[in-house]
Amino acid sequence: MADSSLPKTLNFNVGVLGHVDSGKTSLARALSSTASTAAFDKNPQSKERGITLDLGFSAFTVPLPEQLKESCGEKQYDSLQFTLVDCPGHASLIRTIIGEGISQERMSARERERKRGKGKAIAQFPTSLIFTLSFCAQIIDLMMLVVDVVKGMQTQTAECLLIGQLTCSRMIVILNKTDLLPTDKRQAAIDKMTKRMHKTLENTRFKDCPIIAVAAKPGGPEAPETDEPHGITELIDLLKAQAFLPRRDPSGSLLMAVDHCFSIRGQGTVITGTVLQGSISVNDTVEIPALKVTRKVKSVQMFRKPVPSAMQGDRVGVCVTQFDPKLLERGVVCTPGSLQILYAAIISIQKIEYYRGALASRAKFHITVGHETVMARISFFNRVLPGKENGDCSPISQEQNANSFSFDWEFHHLDEYLTGQAEGGRGEPQQWALLEFERPVTCPPLCLVIGSRLDSDIHGNACRLAFHGKLLEGIEDKNYTETALPRLKISKDKQKEGAVERVTDDYTVIGRNLFKKETNLQLFVGLKVTLSTGETGSIEGGFGQSGKIKIRIPEGLKEETKQLLSSSSKKKGKGGAKNESSKSEETKPDSQPVTIHLNFKRYIYDPHKKMVQS
Repeated sequence: MADSSLPKTLNFNVGVLGHVDSGKTSLARALSSTASTAAFDKNPQSKERGITLDLGFSAFTVPLPEQLKESCGEKQYDSLQFTLVDCPGHASLIRTIIGEGISQERMSARERERKRGKGKAIAQFPTSLIFTLSFCAQIIDLMMLVVDVVKGMQTQTAECLLIGQLTCSRMIVILNKTDLLPTDKRQAAIDKMTKRMHKTLENTRFKDCPIIAVAAKPGGPEAPETDEPHGITELIDLLKAQAFLPRRDPSGSLLMAVDHCFSIRGQGTVITGTVLQGSISVNDTVEIPALKVTRKVKSVQMFRKPVPSAMQGDRVGVCVTQFDPKLLERGVVCTPGSLQILYAAIISIQKIEYYRGALASRAKFHITVGHETVMARISFFNRVLPGKENGDCSPISQEQNANSFSFDWEFHHLDEYLTGQAEGGRGEPQQWALLEFERPVTCPPLCLVIGSRLDSDIHGNACRLAFHGKLLEGIEDKNYTETALPRLKISKDKQKEGAVERVTDDYTVIGRNLFKKETNLQLFVGLKVTLSTGETGSIEGGFGQSGKIKIRIPEGLKEETKQLLSSSSKKKGKGGAKNESSKSEETKPDSQPVTIHLNFKRYIYDPHKKMVQS
């Protein structure tokens, strides 16, 4: 058992995000006293290129601030540990997350070497943005947005701000590299950039967030280590003031994001990562879904200190029984059987306002879900409310129905995402989407989903994050098109128009031009039609072999209709069959004035392709 007299440390996770070369890693290094096995650009490619290619983790500890002593209550913590998550900001890393459609953790070592040898633009850990999103969504307590004070907001700065808006509630803006400003104009430039940042943030959830100026590495990366950073003490004081007691839930299934893996001879394999949900203890059995194996937990450490267990939000090293660490560069560890393997999914969806492109059904997007990014085809739909089935979907707002879904509901297919306001002017109309993944993905229920166009020009200034939502229904059946999709009642409105060719009797007409010759007319027998003169009838069946139909008018034709059709027939008869002009006359508006209108809907996933009328 753990000794209760040992000092207890409260862990607080801080995400460090920003544009490439804004000084994130230098800032983390200046703040940190204890580095993990994946910190400060230890990746060889990071050192070579001078940018962060991987998430880096480091930490520093301070005495517990007074405001936390009160809020901790019975939980007697002695100190506060800030765990810093240094996230990559280089655009090409985000773009190459897919790695030609193969996730990095599923590649063999030989495949990775082959790709590097050919000079492919594939980073060693191309899933960095996925982990950034996963961390922010589940355990990042506060975000530090690092901005180059000379350059201001840049493309990836804006995308990091967007990620923060989707996943985090608190933020500090760091104006870095103040040492590059002329001494006599430094404060004026800092004040000007501070004002600009407040203006940028005024319509976001981070309005009035604190902004602080620092020089994390005076003189740049090549400067001697003897040059002391500026403003770091003040930043630590600000972080202490902004810290709060994070909500941590040890219950539920374990989900741990793994970012590093190595073996220790005679002990086992060490997995380092962050507990995203649940808890982990010595002697637990955990599953590694990517390898389809389970392993027993032999020991747990937090920044080199042995602990009996860890819970949501904790940064840990877990020693398990031996396996080849090269097989798990990145991935997840979980409670056995707790993760779904999905072939398709239903999600709630909301367009990101800064995305300029259209969101069209049947288009493909890069979908970040759980800890993977995969291509998927998307189809949009909204709900048909009871009593409003006649094409009026009366969309409700996101706020009214944010994350609910039922296979019992009636939905209406959308050719593209609807923008504008719902009834009452309360937000955008609630919409859902079906995602059909190009390969199966492993993810927990109700996780964050983000759709992007990562193949966009990385040098452009357009936002590549297109939409976000929550996974509401996962479809685990590989044959989902035959089993699950028919349960999804999404209809598409259809309209057909033809013309009355002739009258058979007072209750029957022959129609043409509604269907093609090869159409199976039996599917339409019994459907109601309306004549342009007001009569309603139903399709009795086909007439001949050219796609014509016989229509029964139960109430009989009006006298005016019969006269109109009789007059039309006489016009057609003039000149006889040899008169070529009569053929063209049939297509004129006044030669066939009585039109036939057929309105119906079809459930797009109905295997029987039945037509339905309300």
